Amino acid sequence: MRIIAIEEHAFPKDLDLPGAMGSGMPGVLDELDDLGEGRLATMDAAGVDVQVLSVLGHGIQEAGAAGVGLARAANDRLAAAVAEHPDRFGAFATLPLGDPTAAAEELRRTVGEAGFVGAMIFGQTHGRFLDDPQFTPVLAAATALGVPIYLHPAPPPPAVADVYFARLPEHAGATLATAGWGWHAETGMHVLRLAVSGTFDAHPDLRLVVGHMGENLPFSLARADERLTPSSAGERSVWDTVLDQVLITTAGYTTGPPLACALATFGPERILFSVDHPFADSTQATSFLRDAALDDGDRDCIAHGNAKALLGL
Repeated sequence: MRIIAIEEHAFPKDLDLPGAMGSGMPGVLDELDDLGEGRLATMDAAGVDVQVLSVLGHGIQEAGAAGVGLARAANDRLAAAVAEHPDRFGAFATLPLGDPTAAAEELRRTVGEAGFVGAMIFGQTHGRFLDDPQFTPVLAAATALGVPIYLHPAPPPPAVADVYFARLPEHAGATLATAGWGWHAETGMHVLRLAVSGTFDAHPDLRLVVGHMGENLPFSLARADERLTPSSAGERSVWDTVLDQVLITTAGYTTGPPLACALATFGPERILFSVDHPFADSTQATSFLRDAALDDGDRDCIAHGNAKALLGL
């Protein structure tokens, strides 16, 4: 079975990029830095045929004018890895959202010159979500290029962190703010903001991907639809809007109940495989995919078919 993993992170240490999320995990920076033989060996051991690489880019998004050069350097490093191993790697662009016009141009450059398959954006930028009009050039560029945006979580803004996650034991607060709960809730809300603000309607051909088995959306979308959908006729419901324009991945989730919920809400045609390397174990992720309660057709869709259709891989 061919397996394409699409949320697989990198962070070249020599570029002195700002803000590697999870950099306190033992050994993780070395794995993030490796775009060669060590990464390929991990993929081979797990049976991953292709990784779509993405630099951890929230610091670049918030770097202001310096972010333009940082994004270009990071993307050029990924482009070199893809050129060296074109049958094993694809890439999502990192964008300097502090300058949305430059970010749109960087997306056009990386897709047009290096064959990147989309962009990865990390949550809010200085407290602004993608429904803010300033980001229209980026959404329009992605739509015109026919490539998706992968919306990844990011640490909360300081004001949010102070209210929700302060005054707890340090590890507990930091984990609740991020992978333990907070960033899944925020990313799901980010998607709903795009639905209720009219942003998806303004860009009906835009495709958005979110990870971590849907960032809580599979469980809560019906409730959100009930409460948020306008009663006036002729408008897409929140449910229809999200299912029309959003796909999800398995990144970091390797148990049956979340997958069952995701399948019931999004269907196998909107779910793609991811590991979340190196923050999750590749062999555990592929073993879960092979053993999950899926028929062979649905398993193939999730393993590689949906990625091929969406990304052209």
